[in-house]
Amino acid sequence: MHTREDIALPHGTLLRCHVTGERGRPVLLFLHGFPEGAFVWDALLAHFAQAAHGGYRCIAPYLRGYGASSSPAAPEAYRAKHLVQDIAALIALEGAGAPLACLVAHDWGGAVAWAVANQHPALLDRLLIINAPHPGAFVRELAHNPAQQAASQYMHFLCRPDAEALLAEDDFRRLFVFFDDPAGQPPVWLTPAMRAQYRTLWQQGLAGACNYYRASPLRPPRAGDPGAASVRLPPEMLRIGVPTRVLWGMDDPALLPALLDGLQDWVPQLQVQPVAGASHWLVHEKPLLVQQAMQDFLLFKK
Repeated sequence: MHTREDIALPHGTLLRCHVTGERGRPVLLFLHGFPEGAFVWDALLAHFAQAAHGGYRCIAPYLRGYGASSSPAAPEAYRAKHLVQDIAALIALEGAGAPLACLVAHDWGGAVAWAVANQHPALLDRLLIINAPHPGAFVRELAHNPAQQAASQYMHFLCRPDAEALLAEDDFRRLFVFFDDPAGQPPVWLTPAMRAQYRTLWQQGLAGACNYYRASPLRPPRAGDPGAASVRLPPEMLRIGVPTRVLWGMDDPALLPALLDGLQDWVPQLQVQPVAGASHWLVHEKPLLVQQAMQDFLLFKK
């Protein structure tokens, strides 16, 4: 079982973390996305902390704005530089001078992880990304691909000043719909117990989660809002120098497979594992596949 620890970072942010495994062991760090929490990684924490599977120290924080972690009110506090600062500081504290064995991340956590790997490559040995677009690919597709623009229109809703109030209505109906399968039905993994975990998280507040979208220009262009069309990323902000594996649920309705195109130009040490029949919620849908892919990647010789 994991423990819950409040880790205070030197710059004042506090992150509530799920932690398991012995201190001093190689560290695996897991970053969740929207509208998730640290609990989505609990099974992987329990697995990889076991001696038979590496005996890692496993840490999954609630990102700033989520749960009991620090939740600044201003959208500007959720700009990329602050999110990267949080995770870089957490690694420095928990790694005791050694790089992470692997940084594992999904969705918004993946956006942060790409940036950490670019800006602080010495902090990690490996990067495992799950359905989280590389910034170069995301800017390209949001600016020029009508299909991705259509798939990402929900971002404009999440930027609305009343988004958190609307999301909370009717027992978080709009949020639970994000998980529905293509037929519009709740997925089998969304058990009453899992639904309760999400509900408990969302009851602690949704403003921080929405502020990620308000703070970022990466959204589809529309009248009066150039969005991603205004973003220019220099090549040095796009290169990833650590070995990277990307797991991608190919039926993701929000993040389309074209986001995988051209990744090798930015990520020379790249492995891409497409997963047919899986959506954005790959960690929930295919837990054993994710576990095995991660196990193989940790054993991969650089």
